[in-house]
Amino acid sequence: MENAIQSLVYAHPSILPIGEIDPTFAGPISICRELVTPAGPIDNFLVTPSGLPILVECKLWRNAEARREVVGQILDYAKELARFTVSDLQRETSRRLGLGPTALLDLVRAADPTVDEIQFNDALTANLRRGRFLLLIVGDGIRERVESIAEYLQAHAGLHFSFGLVEMPIYALPDGSQLVAPRVLAHTHVITRNVVALPDGHTLLAEDAETVAEIDSETAALGDARQQFWTEFIQHLRLDDPEQSIPRAPRQGYVTFALPAPAGTCWLTVYREMRNNEVGLFLSSQRDTAGEYAAKVIAEDWEAVGPLLGATAKCTQKDGRPRIIDTFRAGPLDQQANRDAAFAWLAERTNTFVNVLRPRVRSAAADYTLKAQLP
Repeated sequence: MENAIQSLVYAHPSILPIGEIDPTFAGPISICRELVTPAGPIDNFLVTPSGLPILVECKLWRNAEARREVVGQILDYAKELARFTVSDLQRETSRRLGLGPTALLDLVRAADPTVDEIQFNDALTANLRRGRFLLLIVGDGIRERVESIAEYLQAHAGLHFSFGLVEMPIYALPDGSQLVAPRVLAHTHVITRNVVALPDGHTLLAEDAETVAEIDSETAALGDARQQFWTEFIQHLRLDDPEQSIPRAPRQGYVTFALPAPAGTCWLTVYREMRNNEVGLFLSSQRDTAGEYAAKVIAEDWEAVGPLLGATAKCTQKDGRPRIIDTFRAGPLDQQANRDAAFAWLAERTNTFVNVLRPRVRSAAADYTLKAQLP
């Protein structure tokens, strides 16, 4: 069951009710499971496009001892992670995934193409240094009195982190599908100023409240601007396909449209690149899934698919995987005329991509599932 919760969090990080705990950590991107640290492996490691790490420990709640132990466990992981450099984190991520040395950044950019490498690494370095993490304990049914856990955290506070307890029961439905109902039981912001003794004899002084407030206010302002942009885009959007769901306006540099592959493994990413005033969209999928299979099938049939998507659409390669993408530059997007041009282009392109790709994803995903069931 713990493995099932880990898998669910890894495949669908948006299921975590992070907005109710600390909205600063919105938009989590799954990096890997079982990230190795000197204190042991972190069940799920995620990061935001702004370089904020998220640690998730999944637990079945059988007795009080196990519940208290997992709180101490995730704190140990956080202390060890705070001793990591970005290079350490990149190395362990690449080692765990069996990918190249830029695996961490590649995964973040795959989810949010607007991420700047230098800014991301600088932010990640600062957050590792001061222990600015979100720690989540996710269980099937948490019974511990949350007051005692909060007191335990305060007694052991040494880093600037946010903490949340999330109950995530999984119900099996008659048709074989699953219903998940996550619920926040408690959340604690531990922002006490502390001096933390490190093994090499040095000391680390946590950022003061003014510095943290400045960073958080900048993050909040950027999130507000992004959400306003996507709100305006969705107002321009008209889709022919009545089955295509329209997402809420997010606080990040992209918005996703789910396509009909099992377990949400294929989607359309619509993005805005602030530095170059670029907007675009591309077909996304999760590795080694029906969604990735569907993307490969569509790419192999590019001679037929390409003309339907239009002359500006391209089928390229990224990290050895097909990438179907289209981009547009309208000029500075803080000017209303350019903004309107970008929205009009994005609305037309999104509608066309949905019309062309959605039935093909559904068909290819069904073939993949059928083949998997054959003896």
